Amino acid sequence: MQLAFLGGGNMGRALIGGLLRRGTRPEQISVGESVEAARTSLARDLGITATDNNLAAVENAELIVLAVKPQHAASVLASLQPVLKRNQPIVLSVAAGIRTAALETWCGAGIPVVRAMPNRPALVGAGVTGLYASTHVGPAHRAAAERVMQSVGEVVWVPTEEALDVVTALSGSGPAYFFLLAELMAQAATELGLEAQAARRLAVATLHGAGLLAHASDGDLARLRAEVTSKGGTTEAAVRTMDAADLRGIVSRALEAATHRSRELATQFGM
Repeated sequence: MQLAFLGGGNMGRALIGGLLRRGTRPEQISVGESVEAARTSLARDLGITATDNNLAAVENAELIVLAVKPQHAASVLASLQPVLKRNQPIVLSVAAGIRTAALETWCGAGIPVVRAMPNRPALVGAGVTGLYASTHVGPAHRAAAERVMQSVGEVVWVPTEEALDVVTALSGSGPAYFFLLAELMAQAATELGLEAQAARRLAVATLHGAGLLAHASDGDLARLRAEVTSKGGTTEAAVRTMDAADLRGIVSRALEAATHRSRELATQFGM
């Protein structure tokens, strides 16, 4: 399949790198990118054809990845409508917050559109992506979009577009929550007398190792937590303190706020 990327920033570059590692040939990928330094870097580091002419980039594409900033999506897609109408490619959008209805309007009638919400660990091939497509998008188109996003990690399909706002709050923003917890743990350990650099190394390694354990498990997070929490031990003392401070309520309100903000941003972009 011939692929085109509109936007060669961090996420576009991560996807291209993942596809190349999985066997896609450089000549199968073209990139439309307005920033000269980014074009030079893509060509030098990945052997990809990059151009500032979006029409040229998508000319032969069977699947187009929209990886531009949300505020630029309308003008970028509208300018490509003639070639989109002629070629009928799949459009896979990783532009945050832009609703399917808006994408379909900008692309023109009949273009299959799939929305993706990846997260930042995709940059190291350990991401997870929420995917959504309208019911008129066929199985072959869904499978093609899935293969692209699997190049940087796992994929999870959601049944409604509104669910992507919850995906944004959970996995899209989620890495920041874990980083914040690790940061606070390191700070607290330092205040208790541990050397700052050692505290940071221990916190980062604990974050990494806990993630690996969870990923290698059956996904029963409550059981994993219980296995570390010996009755009457240090972990139980810490968890009881967190429960007393209503950590569960804090997390619930945090995800609710992030979900609400995702919906606000969609409205802000006019979608």
